[in-house]
Amino acid sequence: MAITVPLVDLKAQYDLIGVEIEQALADVIQRSDFIGGRDIRLFEQEFAAYCEATECVGVGNGTDALYLALRSLGIGHDDEVITVAHTFIATSEAITMTGAQPIFIDIDPGTMLLDPQRIEAAITPRTRGIIAVHLYGQPCDMDMINKVAHKHGLKVIEDAAQAHGARWRGRRVGTLGDVACFSFYPGKNLGAYGDAGAVVSDDIDLMRRVRMTANHGRTTKYEHDFEGINSRLDTIQAAVLRVKLAYLDQWNAARRAIAEHYLAELANARLELPEVHPAAESVWHLFVIRVPEREAMQAALAAEGIATGIHYPVPLHRQPAYRNRSNSMGRLTNTERVADSVLSLPIYAELSADQIERIVKVVTDFS
Repeated sequence: MAITVPLVDLKAQYDLIGVEIEQALADVIQRSDFIGGRDIRLFEQEFAAYCEATECVGVGNGTDALYLALRSLGIGHDDEVITVAHTFIATSEAITMTGAQPIFIDIDPGTMLLDPQRIEAAITPRTRGIIAVHLYGQPCDMDMINKVAHKHGLKVIEDAAQAHGARWRGRRVGTLGDVACFSFYPGKNLGAYGDAGAVVSDDIDLMRRVRMTANHGRTTKYEHDFEGINSRLDTIQAAVLRVKLAYLDQWNAARRAIAEHYLAELANARLELPEVHPAAESVWHLFVIRVPEREAMQAALAAEGIATGIHYPVPLHRQPAYRNRSNSMGRLTNTERVADSVLSLPIYAELSADQIERIVKVVTDFS
């Protein structure tokens, strides 16, 4: 059967804001300020304010955001950074790009996020930082992570690629650690029309280094204090993001309403539902259930025209890229069990009540 309920529906979103998007793009083209243009400066100011942070630097993508943050913190060759294997490879890739080594620890089986209780056992004299991945839209337990980090003098980097607008104890992600990194990949809660990313922090000196590193280490057009990279947010993407940012809280509220409906309607189904920490306010980038018969449930949903996803089927410590590296703290039991059973159901602001009920019925009937 043809898919009638996609996992993400960017066309439905465009239908609602298309006029504003087209005007914003036309303005950029008319000005022809494609690199370093007006909308970049304005978006950086607006997104920093949205995150309740001092400064934002727009960059080329979320992976670069992580790399630039780590490098600007002075993390590099022979250092170690603790993180999780239940995430997209960009998290660990950015660590190795600096010359450092990712050290994977297990996740909490309920929230599927980094388990702070396992951090101290992974700390060595080479440990320099912790990347807390706010996966699926939910912030990690930042109280416990920061407590351990401060005790051992470690830097805390928020991987907020899936958590635009999420809160921990009322505070937005973005200022919960030393620095935060965002992706604006098109399918994110705040998505561009191509690759884009940002680094956010209250540390002005750190952000100055991030900005310089992202732009060839420049002080002026033809003066370079050091070698950097070319990772600039372009003006067209900034213009798109400025339009969308105005709707982000509204879209996130719609996602929360859908998630609450799923949680209520699927409470008696024979599957594991996602747990949210009482101190966290998730923005539900993904709604991820766990079911042993994952492929069979996927097939049942597909037969009714409903798309699903798996985020993520192969944890990083099992990836060929890390085959010959001893970079995990023993067997990651929770990580492996979750990877074998996770299934993402459609969730986005434009999902209709009828579509939601169709999804609930198929899942309930199957389970």
